[in-house]
Amino acid sequence: MKVGDVKTMTGVETRSVSRDSLFLLANVSVEQQSAQHRVRVRNLSDGGMMGEGTMKVNRGNRVDVELRNVGSVKGTVAWVQDQRFGIAFDEEIDSQAARAPSNSAGAHGGADANPVSYAHRAPPTPKDSNNLRKI
Repeated sequence: MKVGDVKTMTGVETRSVSRDSLFLLANVSVEQQSAQHRVRVRNLSDGGMMGEGTMKVNRGNRVDVELRNVGSVKGTVAWVQDQRFGIAFDEEIDSQAARAPSNSAGAHGGADANPVSYAHRAPPTPKDSNNLRKI
């Protein structure tokens, strides 16, 4: 979905997009500014992200986001509140790739193309839960 399209990341459309809460770092720079800022990615979807950091951005700023395993992604600041801000990406990304460990074989097209990362969520419950002890 492109910025010029009618269905850009606004209002109701954004709330229907699947997103996961996570903690990830990214480098963000505002177009036509040389400074690059390290920000926390609080949630990420294929169409955008919520970032948090001390960088000063305004709604409508064009930005370039460097995400692990994804690379450079261009977007527009959709909202700003205190030190948090939303970015609508120009093109959809594979948000699952950003969650994968940066040294995983899957991120570089290795034999294990879809490694499961539990870095940001609990591992699945074992199939035989009778052997679990209660705490």
